[in-house]
Amino acid sequence: MTQRLLSSLVIICVITGACSSRATEESAVRRGDVAFAQEDYEEALAEYRLAVRQGASDPSITGRVAHTYAMMGRVDDAGAYYLETSSKEDSFADQAVSDLMRLALDAKGNNDRFAMATAVEIALQLRPGLGVGDMSLPLAQHYFENGEYGRAIPFYQSAMADATDSVPEIVFEIAQAYEEIGDCDHALIGFERFREMVRPWERGEVDWYIGTCAFSLARDLRSSPVVGELELERALKLVDRIVEVGEPRNIQAQAWFEKGEILDQMGVCEEAMEAYEQVRYVDQPGPLLDRALRRYDEIRFGRGLEEERCR
Repeated sequence: MTQRLLSSLVIICVITGACSSRATEESAVRRGDVAFAQEDYEEALAEYRLAVRQGASDPSITGRVAHTYAMMGRVDDAGAYYLETSSKEDSFADQAVSDLMRLALDAKGNNDRFAMATAVEIALQLRPGLGVGDMSLPLAQHYFENGEYGRAIPFYQSAMADATDSVPEIVFEIAQAYEEIGDCDHALIGFERFREMVRPWERGEVDWYIGTCAFSLARDLRSSPVVGELELERALKLVDRIVEVGEPRNIQAQAWFEKGEILDQMGVCEEAMEAYEQVRYVDQPGPLLDRALRRYDEIRFGRGLEEERCR
């Protein structure tokens, strides 16, 4: 009899404790809602977090925490709680995106690009493909300035798609971003476009980039496992462009030598010899001159053996 009574008391205590815990949580949430309605966000946050610490598992409560952080302008905390809440209940994602994009716009207005980028990044995690409107360009420039060129490019592309006129500086930044990630094909298009947009005396820096990218592409084309006529023709145009812009100056000898190699590979021996000979007239050709002269002599004195190859 005593044992049965004891068991009953334990059960009653457990039930009462659980009810008491739930009541405490509900009270904390109610107090938080009252404080929130009065725009006392610090108090509301304290009550909502109390409910969470007491074991509340309802996503709506962590959602309240996230929304309160958003109202306080605390981007990182709002984002973390919204990610947690949305992982439990996807319907909260819309509210999360709304709050985060508002925070991003506020940060943009305050010129706080880090906060803006953080808010947008979390919003995009929740809703991939979300449009960011006129934040595209500042986001692109934020990532560009922080060396995150791969992340900058999609935002640059979005900004350019929405722009009525292309701004030369932006075109140049996009080209630089491509060059930084090793995509000289797209970079060269951008650099050439920028070059057309500016006055001749403003082309010094871009000519350096054009020459550098053209040289890299030409070498890649010539060293690829399968090199056909089309690849050699494109490589030739690229080295010709390096010579045309005259930049970088320290690779002009290499450009002429590379041109000779390409023409020789194409069987255009007379022009190849002319290209090799030009190496001597470039400032500071260095040891490359000896190689160029040897290649010149190989073609000149080996002509009889190579008549079928030369044209």
